[in-house]
Amino acid sequence: MAEQLKNKLNISAVNELGSLIHSVWPDFAVTEFIETASLKLDTLELKARADYLAKSLHVYLPHDYIDAINILLEAAESLRDEHFSGWAHYLAWPLIDYVALYGLEHRSVSFAALEKLTSLFTAEFAIRFFLKAHFDETYQQMLLWAEHDDEHVRRLASEGIRPRLPWAPQLTELRHDPTPIWLLLEKLKNDPSQYVRRSVANNINDISKDHPQWVIDVCSQWQKNASENTRWVIRHAMRSLVKQGITDVYPLLGFSHSVNIEQAQLRLSQSVLQLGETLVLELGMLSKQTQYLVLDYKIRFVGAGGKISREKVFKWKNIHLSEGQYFQLEKRHSLKKISTRQYYPGTHEVECLLNGQCVARVSFELLMQLD
Repeated sequence: MAEQLKNKLNISAVNELGSLIHSVWPDFAVTEFIETASLKLDTLELKARADYLAKSLHVYLPHDYIDAINILLEAAESLRDEHFSGWAHYLAWPLIDYVALYGLEHRSVSFAALEKLTSLFTAEFAIRFFLKAHFDETYQQMLLWAEHDDEHVRRLASEGIRPRLPWAPQLTELRHDPTPIWLLLEKLKNDPSQYVRRSVANNINDISKDHPQWVIDVCSQWQKNASENTRWVIRHAMRSLVKQGITDVYPLLGFSHSVNIEQAQLRLSQSVLQLGETLVLELGMLSKQTQYLVLDYKIRFVGAGGKISREKVFKWKNIHLSEGQYFQLEKRHSLKKISTRQYYPGTHEVECLLNGQCVARVSFELLMQLD
């Protein structure tokens, strides 16, 4: 995680949090808490810091969970003041983690606490503890949250049940059978808040990685008489399926059902390139009908063994074509060395994709300069 985010929960934040709790509960051993919380803080990343601070709070708060939560909730209300603007949500994270770590056997109290705290900092990680330990009860609560007045609470209903939520353990059973997720997303697909709809789209995108046809079938049903909000969700939910070039996806996004072109030619300005140079693609084709298409290109990369080992689809542009139109376009692709991509010498392949279908293919030789 980025260094600047990690330092949102630094020693200054610990001091602020200790003072905040002491202000609502004078018996809080603020000095001892700060000493304990500071012991390992510098060695931890952001998410681990929130967890560690929650465990440090547990040492000095009342042993009775309900008493402790009431103190934390009262302290959290102060985080809504302008004084804490800009970093209040990070101070709320350890309070939310406290609920996840110690509230599993006090679910009604814990659900009420998460409902209040999630508007300060998302409770999407915390609610997963409850889903794993008490799925049915937690799921019923999330169905209620999906109809809540607060957009933060509605988003929690979707984001918390994402099967592949980043930074969180995957919900394996829901990856295998996402039926409960669909029932919940049905309530949120037309949500007025883009904050909520983006979570719905991300949730569907997660599902698409395991159940692409299921996603296509459901979204096809949603598309019938869909509002603009629901169409927005569908467009943003399909991004992984678009990258995979699954042809059934494109009509859902408003593109033509079929591709009708001739004389497709893909050329390269150079067939031999050195690492660090730019690959220039030149495409020409004749459109046989009026059509609206997604134009992408795929590079199939050589691996360490000298053979094609991976491929990646890159966006080019969306194109409107008229019947009889001859279309030409150029695309530049840098082969500069970057930290997230390892290049190897050998014969690479480039494919031109229209609505996910390969219509032209060329190859180029990549050379590596010796140091």
